[in-house]
Amino acid sequence: MTQSDGRGGHILAIDQGTTGTTSLVMSTTGETLGRENFEFPQYFPELGWVEHDPEEIWESVRLSVRGALAAAGVQATDISAVGITNQRETTVLWQRSDSRPVHRAIVWQDRRTAGRCQELREAGELDRVREVTGLLLDPYFSGTKVEWILDHVDGARTAADEGKLAFGTVDSFLIWRMTGGQVHATDATNASRTLLMRLDDQSWNAAQCQLLRIPESVLPKILPSAADFGVTRGLDFLPDGVPISGVAGDQHAALFGQACFAPGEVKTTYGTGAFAIMNTGSRLVRSRHGLLTTLAWKIGDEAVYALEGSTFVAGAAVQWLRDGLGIIDSAPEIEELALSVEDCGGVVFVPALAGLGAPHWDADARGLITGITRGTTKAHLARATLEAIALQVTELTCAMAADLESDIPRMRVDGGAAANDLLMQMQSDFSGLTVDRPAELESTARGAAMFAGIGAGLFSGPAEAGRMAKTQRSFEPELSGSARSRAIASWDDAVRRSRSVEPPRPG
Repeated sequence: MTQSDGRGGHILAIDQGTTGTTSLVMSTTGETLGRENFEFPQYFPELGWVEHDPEEIWESVRLSVRGALAAAGVQATDISAVGITNQRETTVLWQRSDSRPVHRAIVWQDRRTAGRCQELREAGELDRVREVTGLLLDPYFSGTKVEWILDHVDGARTAADEGKLAFGTVDSFLIWRMTGGQVHATDATNASRTLLMRLDDQSWNAAQCQLLRIPESVLPKILPSAADFGVTRGLDFLPDGVPISGVAGDQHAALFGQACFAPGEVKTTYGTGAFAIMNTGSRLVRSRHGLLTTLAWKIGDEAVYALEGSTFVAGAAVQWLRDGLGIIDSAPEIEELALSVEDCGGVVFVPALAGLGAPHWDADARGLITGITRGTTKAHLARATLEAIALQVTELTCAMAADLESDIPRMRVDGGAAANDLLMQMQSDFSGLTVDRPAELESTARGAAMFAGIGAGLFSGPAEAGRMAKTQRSFEPELSGSARSRAIASWDDAVRRSRSVEPPRPG
């Protein structure tokens, strides 16, 4: 291990998520020395719309960094490198002159551009977009969100054409603010989720920009995930000159943080949604079963690719039980409630509360609960919610195995809901895989720290950085094959009922 400067050797990882920001001060051996989380509001101005206030995101970053430093008992001057990982696809446009956003951030879950995506599909653009970007024409991704802001905010398109506006996913917005407006950049993983980047050479694609009427002047510079993203400047929570040396979208950071360095290795992160990614190495694998082809990460000139499946609602379903229905008072209560019954009593819950993601890609699907009887209790619904999360992920791992035409023996897991032993056992049972859970569930932040350590010269490369990842417990399948088949058949039937129309799929 090398030391790049005279600082203390600690790494600050900023994990900017959908419901809050978590900052961690980590040692180069992977130990979390201090942690702090600050939540911020979600805004739902219309049905299917989800927004964040970028200023509230920024404030959550400031407060979480200060809290993490205090919890670690270290000085800000002890930080040798900063890594940023972020909710992907969430879209921010701001004024270059004063760094002020021109509109609330449009969140990855937002479905307002579903009609525009359908219009582009009907115009015959799907195959070309998929070939260039690896993605689908779906409102999930950033490109149509940028177009919407330019079309609906007074003066925005004119200002963009004049070079006065900057676009970025949340990482770019934070880099801009943390460097005092000196750096407008993103990393290749975040750029790969915009509908605007060529997947084969990680460059902005002029034809895609023209298709979505986005002037290239608003786009950030694309850098590798471990790189020089500038240094801190003018902050009240970090001194000037601290290098920002690692950036990646949250799911890519988690794959790296789980040390899934070999082709065929898979991780799933359980957060607001659930996201499974498989490393495919240097191969661009085009999915035939509803998955996305995406970038895993880029270090130097080496690009590593992946297959990804995203479900839009996982932990958010538990939040809905808490906030929408009042069935539980806190998210951790769901495990005990679900364990109070032996099974779901025939209840199946499809949590399509923001449409269905992979492998269905149905923006108009709606949530559905089937099998309710007079004997159904809140415990049955709690258990059905956990089963739904596991069954959604099982769909993804089955699609991955079909695309690779080979079995997947095991899966690594992380994210807040991975602490739920019952859910992890369900995941192993339904998928038929060994499920490995790390000693610390902060794999996303750990991945950002690992990228930052490489970028700052604290680690020589992935192999050395990967020593930060440690497995705590493995779950083995216990469900019989026939019981597993029945559960999947009931799930498939319920999903079919929740669907709107059969949308186009990759491949």
